[in-house]
Amino acid sequence: MSRIHLSAPDISGNERRYVEAAFDSNYVAPAGEFLQRFETDMAEYTGIGHAVALSSGTAALHLALLGLDTTSDDEIWTTSMTFMGGVSAIAMLGATPVFFDIDAHDWMIGCGLIEEELARASSQNRLPKAIVTTDLYGQAVDLAPLLAISRRYGVELVSDSAEGLGAICNGNHAGKGARASILSFNGNKIITTSGGGMLLSDEKAFVDRARYLSTQARQPVLHYEHVDIGYNYRLSNISAAIGVGQLELIEQKVKRRREIYARYVEAFSGLPGITFMPEPEGRRSTRWLTCMTVDPSVVSVSKDDIIHACSGAEIEVRPLWKPMHLQPVFEGTRFAGPGLCETLFDTGLCLPSGSGMSNAEQDRVIDVVCDALGE
Repeated sequence: MSRIHLSAPDISGNERRYVEAAFDSNYVAPAGEFLQRFETDMAEYTGIGHAVALSSGTAALHLALLGLDTTSDDEIWTTSMTFMGGVSAIAMLGATPVFFDIDAHDWMIGCGLIEEELARASSQNRLPKAIVTTDLYGQAVDLAPLLAISRRYGVELVSDSAEGLGAICNGNHAGKGARASILSFNGNKIITTSGGGMLLSDEKAFVDRARYLSTQARQPVLHYEHVDIGYNYRLSNISAAIGVGQLELIEQKVKRRREIYARYVEAFSGLPGITFMPEPEGRRSTRWLTCMTVDPSVVSVSKDDIIHACSGAEIEVRPLWKPMHLQPVFEGTRFAGPGLCETLFDTGLCLPSGSGMSNAEQDRVIDVVCDALGE
């Protein structure tokens, strides 16, 4: 019985042909036609002016925070419900993360909490350097109110859209409007470059600075001259060739993942105690992963019981992100909010959602979950 993965790569377009073209050109290192093309295509797709392709989403966030001149004296405010890569870049700079709870209506960072804490921080003269929002599970944060609040207090806004490529909010692509946004092309994302990421901004100078730092901050002279510390963060032309082919089919991948989500809803939403991640009006989630919660006051089995049952049937199902303020490495960090993200971690799980998954494979998942639920 073949294993059903949570979000396996879906290689179904021109990826192989583009990689062969990159090999034929002998541009297998960071340079070449496909690297520039991938950046141009992504900027056009997202509507964000400029892009630089990098080795990971974490590298992109690191460079974004460096672009804001973040230091160890600064606080960076972000959502607690996120992947470690969305926070490790803060720690790499020695800055202090402050974690925020999420709103029930969209599972995104609590805008009201941010506004309250900014007012308090302003009165105490301890405003953060930046707020990093997180687009969770294929849904985009509504940046408009957060932009208004952050501008009022003179605080920068960065969008961690690592999980948000293809998501739309009120006509804008995820991350549009922030000072900078970042993407991830890890193997489980909606498109992959076998690993990689990207930094985008409407400010050309911001992206140019990131590109300079991503190539060891080499000065434009004949010898190797350095006046800044740089990093080896550039994406390769081979990886970019995969990305170009993947991006060509992004809308097809979004459509398929939303179909998979709809089939799960049809199968489970009538069951007592089962709910799904909400999608507010005006937004298009990609449903990168279908997220389901199991109410322990109604359902006799836990989300862990379902995960174990699926594992025994060679089906990969995972819990929702464990909040960062509960992670041992961040013990003692400040957290604002009532703890909704803790409840979601206790009750929520992610179902297989890869765009290459067949209906028959999804039916297998549905059958195992129904059996676990006693249905």
